[in-house]
Amino acid sequence: MPKRHVGFFPLAAPFVAAALLILAVLVLLIELRAIEYAYERIGVSSRYLSLTLLATLLGSYVNIPLWRRGGRQSSRLREVRAFGVRWVVPVIESANTIVAINLGGAIIPVLLALRITLVTQSVGNIALATACVAAVTYVLARPVAGVGIVVPTIVPPLAAAAAALLLSRDAAPAIAYVAGTIGTLVGADLLHLRGALALGAPVLSIGGAGTFDGIFLTGILAALLA
Repeated sequence: MPKRHVGFFPLAAPFVAAALLILAVLVLLIELRAIEYAYERIGVSSRYLSLTLLATLLGSYVNIPLWRRGGRQSSRLREVRAFGVRWVVPVIESANTIVAINLGGAIIPVLLALRITLVTQSVGNIALATACVAAVTYVLARPVAGVGIVVPTIVPPLAAAAAALLLSRDAAPAIAYVAGTIGTLVGADLLHLRGALALGAPVLSIGGAGTFDGIFLTGILAALLA
C-alpha cells in the first residue's frame, strides 16, 4: 500500500525562494492596502487569499498517492530542466509509477476555485474560459522523461488572463483564477494522464511538478489583474 503522502517540493530551491519573495511582496502591499480591493474582486477576502496562496506554496510539498503500479518509492531527488525552469523530481530504481495528487497544486486551488465559482455571477464565462485554457495547455504541454507532462510556466496565467478579459472585464480576476487553475489541471495533467504514465516518472503528481508553477502564478496574476 502507498504511504499517506510523498513529500518533496516540485520546484528547485531558487524557484521556491522566488515564489516566497513574490508572495511576501504581495502580503506587504495588502498590509499597505495598495491592492486589497483586487482580492475582494476575485471573491475572497484579501487576507484569506494571501493565506491560501501561502498554503498553496507550502502544500506543494505534499503529494497524496491515489494508486501505484507496484514498485518502490524514491530514495533521492534530482533536478530536471524544461522551459528554463528547474523541477525537483524523485528518482527510484524501478520504472513503476505512483499516481498522486498535489495538495498545494491541485486540492487547495480547486477548492478555492469552486468557492469563487459559487459566489460569482459569471459561471458561463468561467466554463468557456476554462475550456480555452484547457485547450491551450493541452496543445502546448509536452512529455519530459522522469517528470511527466510540463507546460511553459507563463502560458496558463496569460491564457487565463486573456480569456477572462475578452469575456468579462468586470469579473476578469475571478474568471482568470478559476480558468487558470482548472484549465491547467485538465488540459495538462488529466487529458495527458494516460500518455504520462508511459514516461516512467516515479511519481506522477496531478498539480505537481510540471504544472504547479503555472497554477501558482495564476493566483498571483489574478490578483494583479484586478
